[in-house]
Amino acid sequence: MYQQIASNVRRSWLLMFFFALLIGLIAYTFAQINGMGYSGVVLAVVIAVGMTWVSYYYSDRMVLSISRAKPLAKEDNPYLYNIVEALAIGAGVPAPKVYVIDDGAPNAFATGRDPRHAVICVTSGLIQKMDRLELEGVIAHEMSHIRNRDILLMTIAVTMAGVVTLLADWMVRYTWRSGRARRRDNREGGGGAEAIILLVGLVLAILAPFFAMLIQLAISRQREYLADSSAALLTRYPKGLADALRKIAADPEPLEVANKATAHLYIYNPLKDNEGHMDRLFDTHPPVADRIKRLEAMEL
Repeated sequence: MYQQIASNVRRSWLLMFFFALLIGLIAYTFAQINGMGYSGVVLAVVIAVGMTWVSYYYSDRMVLSISRAKPLAKEDNPYLYNIVEALAIGAGVPAPKVYVIDDGAPNAFATGRDPRHAVICVTSGLIQKMDRLELEGVIAHEMSHIRNRDILLMTIAVTMAGVVTLLADWMVRYTWRSGRARRRDNREGGGGAEAIILLVGLVLAILAPFFAMLIQLAISRQREYLADSSAALLTRYPKGLADALRKIAADPEPLEVANKATAHLYIYNPLKDNEGHMDRLFDTHPPVADRIKRLEAMEL
């Protein structure tokens, strides 16, 4: 159990390192191509970080609004609140607010910038279709996202993805203009090295957003594995979450309010669960069969 948690933490930070390395490579190439120094790079980073700062403080409200989630009072469902409060005590975090989406498809997500401003949102279908052990497993998974500060890590990942995309866009815009000027200068005396730099810059500008997306998705998948492991440790009953995931995946009802912008938040991808090797590359969640297999293999 602890080896699984430690492994996922290491992999997540390793992926963040590659993210930073990609940004550094783009920034260096951008500066070399356009001869505008690093001021443009700094400006791009400041803009991306500023935009993400705003989304960091207000993203929870936007997500809840998009999902048509409503706050749930304790007296309306003391059964659910009892589970949430008990698991919050076990996790050592303040009890999060509870919201409900009126939808028959069983699913759940957590949002909020830190444990003190956290929200757990469940669908009415989850409450109706899960027994207590299964519901505890799902709530423990979302509580683990809060305790592990996955939202903070994913915000950093989004920031870096924004920086990569912005820099790549700038490179595409300025590479051709800079390339034309340099070709005129190089006609008099060769410029093979500069031409190679231009070509590398163009290829990097085209591929960088793709690699940034893959790294971001990989971080998201690793955090799901980590939350599964942490939830099993919190409840001391991995089978509860495994059974819940199996039941959620088998449920035929679509989650009407889900979209591509919010799908990665849910415990189970409400849009699809791809099993093909190429599909897995672009999925926000690990294959549910792998998650269940790992949970059932855990020994506590």
